[in-house]
Amino acid sequence: MRRASIFLSKVLRSRISPQTLLKPSGAKAPLLPYFPKCPSRALHSHPSPLPPVLSPRQRKLMEKSNIEETFESATSTEEILSSVKELEMTLNPFDKKLGLACLKVGQHLESIGYDHQEQVLEFAMRALMILEFSEKNSISVAMALHLVGLACYNLKRFNDSLGHLNRAHRIISMLEKDGSEGFDVRPVSHAVNLQLANTKTAMGRREEAFNNLRRCLEIKESIFEPNSHELGNGYRDLAEAYAAVLNFKEALPLCLKALEIHQGKLGQNSVEVAHDRRLLGVIYTGLEKHDKALEENQQSQKVLRNWGMGSDILTAEIDAANIQISLGKYEEAIQTLKGVVHQTEKGSETRALVYIFMAKALSNQGNANADSKRCLDAAQQIFKEKEDDSPGSVSEAYVDIASVYEALNEFDKAIDILKRSLEIIERLPCQQHLEGNTSAKVGWLLLLTGKVSEAVTYLESAVERMKESFGPKHFGVGYIFNNLGAAYMELDRPQTAAQMFTQAKDIMDVSLGPHHADSIQACQSLANAYSAMGSYPLALDIQKQVIDAWSSHGPRARDELKEASRIYEQLKKKALESLKSTASPEVRDYDDNDNDTSSIKAEEIDDADLLKLLGKS
Repeated sequence: MRRASIFLSKVLRSRISPQTLLKPSGAKAPLLPYFPKCPSRALHSHPSPLPPVLSPRQRKLMEKSNIEETFESATSTEEILSSVKELEMTLNPFDKKLGLACLKVGQHLESIGYDHQEQVLEFAMRALMILEFSEKNSISVAMALHLVGLACYNLKRFNDSLGHLNRAHRIISMLEKDGSEGFDVRPVSHAVNLQLANTKTAMGRREEAFNNLRRCLEIKESIFEPNSHELGNGYRDLAEAYAAVLNFKEALPLCLKALEIHQGKLGQNSVEVAHDRRLLGVIYTGLEKHDKALEENQQSQKVLRNWGMGSDILTAEIDAANIQISLGKYEEAIQTLKGVVHQTEKGSETRALVYIFMAKALSNQGNANADSKRCLDAAQQIFKEKEDDSPGSVSEAYVDIASVYEALNEFDKAIDILKRSLEIIERLPCQQHLEGNTSAKVGWLLLLTGKVSEAVTYLESAVERMKESFGPKHFGVGYIFNNLGAAYMELDRPQTAAQMFTQAKDIMDVSLGPHHADSIQACQSLANAYSAMGSYPLALDIQKQVIDAWSSHGPRARDELKEASRIYEQLKKKALESLKSTASPEVRDYDDNDNDTSSIKAEEIDDADLLKLLGKS
């Protein structure tokens, strides 16, 4: 196509001027007679070549070439959209060039965060249709499938997104094995796996998402140098994902590796190192290594101050106060929060968070419950005004507020706030894990307050959400099964309770270990359920496991071991008595008629008055 254009430029040459006879210069030049010009001498003896007349086919090829060049050189969104329309008019509807052009346009629109995702999806689907027509399992088809999956994800069409991304993943896996594409597919594979992780997370399938996230890290390890900045970020990204699901054991080595790389590559005082240390603080807090958590937090703050990163410093200081509360350093936490509150804006979410942690610190002191409640009401007042703008952060804040009310034994208030949080969460996409966690808290508090039938409803919902989000063997699922078992025991349904306790025990034995205190408690609850059923041989066998588990703890578990042995002897007596009787335990069903529809009501708190309160605390 371009050859016609090049040929045309070569044939256009400048005209040759006619020669004229001039009189030579110089004194010694002989005088020659002058002859007037003859008209015939002005004629061209060698005429200039004229532009060739192009055939319609040649003209069409040249126009097509120019349009393609215009599309390739377009940079702005307006230019790209305009030129692709012209290109469309010159190409066959199933021309591979048109398919690649549609793919390029869709990728450009996605990269700039184009508002009209439906249009992105249109270009992606058209690219896919054309490219599949010419080549079924190529890297171009995989890229088109990835773009379709990404657009569907942005449109919250998660099932469609997953289907197209899985197809892209299968093509890439095949190309990686064959190696016949002559193209490095790893960047495309990384993009597909990352989007698969995002889509599965949005669908609540977090456990499956980790397979894709780990694959992303493997790809980065194969592409980048061992100590590269990009690889350090990859380790930290995966550590953050594990920390988000409370799997701190898996998160710790990954975060330490990220810190090692960033320190070696960027130095101790880099922002990346500060972010690594802050995440380490969160992880150590989750592992209940609070001294290490505080140390990492303080080092992170030093670097952030050097870089003048104000908002990050405030967040780190709030984290530090939370760690101090965990260490029992309540007065230090209060002083830290006093220093932060005056740096925040009135009515801001950051100030509301300060109020929550201030309430938490005050409640732990035991003699400032009234002040603690004032802080909670003020925080609630701020977040209530932000429910429409920041529903995700507000729902999480309500859970934190409820936990402080729970610590203050204000269970009904805590339940009301958690129910409000659930109402917000249920309207949000991609929040199944929060819905499950919050439902579990509501169920637990309802169980504590004797509203057992209602508790079962929330706990059963929580178990399904948590299994979808974290997998069936997550320790959180085990705790919910344990609470469900307790609820069914209250309802005189020991057979169902035994099923729940069995699942709780199996999960906790795997996730926490059989000698963890909570695993032993689940085992004890199972023995109690078998006893209530009159299945004394099973109860005795399980109770023996409880005794063995407490024995492994040594002298520090002397009281627990003594109680477990007492129950074992009691079970033996009941077993002997049961030999004299053939009575079977009575099982009764239950009705769930308890519907508590309380709502949150926060008192109006004057912000200035509350600051005075914090000043005197």
